[in-house]
Amino acid sequence: MITAVDHVQLSAPPGTEERLRTYYVGVLGMTEIPKPPVLAARGGCWFQAGGVQLHLGIERDFRPANKAHPGLRVADIERYGARLQVHGARVEWDENLPGHRRFHSQDPVGNRLEFLEPLTAV
Repeated sequence: MITAVDHVQLSAPPGTEERLRTYYVGVLGMTEIPKPPVLAARGGCWFQAGGVQLHLGIERDFRPANKAHPGLRVADIERYGARLQVHGARVEWDENLPGHRRFHSQDPVGNRLEFLEPLTAV
C-alpha cells in the first residue's frame, strides 16, 4: 500500500549542479541533502524543504519537463512569487484551480514547477 510520495525526480543537463544549487537553495529556500556516495558519483543534487524532497538527476540528452511538474505547496504565495521574481524567475499566475492561488515557473534548466496555496475559508 502506498503511504506517501518519497521524492520527485527531475532531470538536468550535465554540468549544471552549481546553477541548480543556487536556485533551489538560494531562491526557493530548500536545503541540499547529501546523496549516497554510489549515487553522488552520477552527478546531480538532492534538495529538501520540510517533508518534500526534489532529486535533480543528470541526463545526457536532457529535455526540460514542459508539462510534467511537481506541485509545491507554499505559505504566503504572493510573497513567495515576489521572491522568485526578484531573483529573475518568470512567474505565471493561473486562476484555473478552484480553491487555490497558484503560479508556474521554471528552474534554471527549464523544468516546469507549480507553486500553490489553498485559499482559506472566509
